[in-house]
Amino acid sequence: MQSNYFTKNQIVDVLERPTKNSSISSQIIYGEKFKIISKNRSFYKVKTLYDNYIGYISRKVKINYKFKPTHKIKVLKSRIYIGRYNQKKRPLKRWLPFGSKLEIIKKQNNFAMFEKNKWIKSNEISLITIKDKNFIKILKLFINCPYKWGGKTFQGVDCSALIQNYFNYNNEFFPRDTVDQVKIKKGLRYKNIFKKGDIIFWKGHVAVCINSKNLIHAYGPEKKVVIMSIQTTIERIERTANLKVKKIFKI
Repeated sequence: MQSNYFTKNQIVDVLERPTKNSSISSQIIYGEKFKIISKNRSFYKVKTLYDNYIGYISRKVKINYKFKPTHKIKVLKSRIYIGRYNQKKRPLKRWLPFGSKLEIIKKQNNFAMFEKNKWIKSNEISLITIKDKNFIKILKLFINCPYKWGGKTFQGVDCSALIQNYFNYNNEFFPRDTVDQVKIKKGLRYKNIFKKGDIIFWKGHVAVCINSKNLIHAYGPEKKVVIMSIQTTIERIERTANLKVKKIFKI
């Protein structure tokens, strides 16, 4: 069985179990590499190569193994256009999410072709090797995006995916779930003064400080990605979930 595959769907739900009614545990986005571990009539059991995440995807998903990504999406979502070379491009009601990896075939004017007769705006992509360490800019792309358990995109994102998206875009490993993220670096149990770039962990939750007073996170109770006061957030989580800060380290 071919070891490395890529999805040609914009967003693919990764399920906890190989059933239609299973909960979503994560997602695979366009151009993301994964390995097929096994398969049955309806599902593939897969393992993502970026973060070693294991789950199940439908066998209806379009997959490809002849793929050499050259670029990636640098905006929250990039609209897909259709049209032949040297013809007017027609917009579709479909978008590629932030971080999608593409193999650019050719360019024309303000467009770049990533599949036959499928295009995106050239100013919405960057070379796959490019890094952007402005984490505030990247995280703020997701402001007001819905909170979604297991989500990674503009359609819905959870707290751990929000921060993982930043590292993934910069071609750096960072685990998918908070239970693993919190273990990746040494840190402090508490700080009196927070600084820009501090990552704050609770059991099952994570947020990033954008300055000494405010943080950004995908917060379930607010049902979206929001900027909140650091102190207010700490007090609210302790009051409503009975959870104290578990660890703090720099991004």
